[in-house]
Amino acid sequence: MTTPHLRKSIGRSPLRLGFLLIPLALACFAFLHNAQAVSPAPDGGYLNNNTAEGDAALFSLTTGSYNTAVGHGALFSNTTAGLNTATGSFALYFNTTGSDNTATGFGALFRNDTGNGNTATGWDALRGNTGNNNTATGDGALYGNSTANNNTATGFEALAFNTTGTQNTATGAFALENNNATNNTADGFQALFSNTSGTQNTATGESALKSNTTASNNTADGFQVLFHNTTGAGNTAVGFHALVNNSNGSSNIALGLNAGVNLTTGSNNIDIGNSGVGGESNTIRIGSVQVRTFIKGISGVGVTGTAVVVNAAGQLGVAPSSARFKNEIKPMDKASEAILALKPVTFHYKEEIDPKRTAQFGLVAEEVEKVNPALITRDADGKPYTVRYEAVNAMLLNEFLKEHRKVEDQEATIAQVKSTAAKQEATIAHQQKQIEALATGLQRVSAQVEVSKPAPQTVLNNQ
Repeated sequence: MTTPHLRKSIGRSPLRLGFLLIPLALACFAFLHNAQAVSPAPDGGYLNNNTAEGDAALFSLTTGSYNTAVGHGALFSNTTAGLNTATGSFALYFNTTGSDNTATGFGALFRNDTGNGNTATGWDALRGNTGNNNTATGDGALYGNSTANNNTATGFEALAFNTTGTQNTATGAFALENNNATNNTADGFQALFSNTSGTQNTATGESALKSNTTASNNTADGFQVLFHNTTGAGNTAVGFHALVNNSNGSSNIALGLNAGVNLTTGSNNIDIGNSGVGGESNTIRIGSVQVRTFIKGISGVGVTGTAVVVNAAGQLGVAPSSARFKNEIKPMDKASEAILALKPVTFHYKEEIDPKRTAQFGLVAEEVEKVNPALITRDADGKPYTVRYEAVNAMLLNEFLKEHRKVEDQEATIAQVKSTAAKQEATIAHQQKQIEALATGLQRVSAQVEVSKPAPQTVLNNQ
C-alpha cells in the first residue's frame, strides 16, 4: 500500500494564506518604522520587568508586566497582559490581555488576543488562536485554532485546521490536520489525518486511522492500521496493517500482523493472528498456521454444560438437537445395524500424543470407514481422522430400543401364555374337583346301595 500524496502544498494550503497577510502587516508598520512605543529605546530597560527587542515590539504596552518581545511587531498589541514571551516577527502580534503565552516563530500565536497559557513554536503555529492552554510545536501546528482549549500539536501542520475541538493530542506531520472534534490522540505521520468530527479516537503509527472522518472510539496502533476506516466506530486494531481495509465496520478487534486485513464492512469480529473474512460479522478467529492449542483453565476444571465440538474448518460450537436445525427426519430403522459389524479395540496413543501412554478403549477410524463411511470424519487431506462416537451412540441406542421392544414383545407373549396356562390349570383344577366330587358321590351311592340290599337267606335242607 502506498501513502497518498500530501494534499497540502505551499501553493494550495490555507496555512499559506499567511503570506497574503504579511504585506498588509508590513504596510501597517511602514509608518511606525521609526516610532518608539516604549521609553527608553528597545535596547534599554523598561518598567514592570518587560523586555523588547525589535521594531514595534511591545508597541502598545501600558501596564503589562514580565513580557518579553523579540522581533519585528512581536507582542505589538499587548497592553495590560503579562508573562508573555514572543520570539519572532509578528509573534503574538494581536495579543492584548492574554497572559502566560509563549510564542516562538514567525507569526506564532499571531491572532491570539485573550487566550492564556498557550505555547507555540514554529512558523504560524497557533496563528489564529484565542483559546487557552494549547501547545503547538511545528510549522503550521494548530494553525486554525480559534477558541479551543487544551490541545497539544507537535509536527508540521499537526491539528492545523482545528478550530473548536478540545483535549486533542497530535504528534507527527499532518496528524489530526483536519480535526475539529474533541478528545482525539494521534501519534504518527498523517495519523487521523482526515478526522473531522470523530471523538475519543487514538491512533499511533504512520497513517493510522488516516481516512477516519466522523467515527468515534477507535484505537489504532501500528503502521497504516485502520487506514481505510471512515465511519466504523469502536474498533481496536494493533499490528502492521491490522484492519487496514475496514471502512464502516464497528466494534471489531484485530491483533497481530495483517490481523483482520480481509474485513471490510463486518462488525463485532475478533481476529487474533488471523486475516479474517471479508464482510463477515460476529465471528472469532484465532491463529492461521498453528498446529496445536493450549488454553489454561480448562483441563481439570469441573463444569456442567454441553460438549463442544469442532468441524473440519476449525469452527467450534455445540451440535444442535432441535428440529429447528434439521430436515429429512425419519426413523433410523435398520441403519443402526452397521454397528454390529464394528470391532472395538484397546490401544495406546503414540507418545507424541499421550506421553503417559494411558490405556484406551475405542474404535479404529479406518475399520469403521469400511463399515459405514458416515461414521468417521476426515482431516484436511481427506484421510480418516476420528470416529463420530456421538453417531455410534445414537445407533447403539436405536439397537438397544429395538432389542428392548423385542424383549417387551416376548415378555408380553410369555405373560399371555402364562395367563392362558393359568386359566387352563384353573379349569383343570376345577374339573379335577368336579371329578373328585363326582367320585365321592358315586362312593356314597355305592355305599347306600350296599346297605339297601336284602340280607342273604339260608336254605335249609329238610330232607
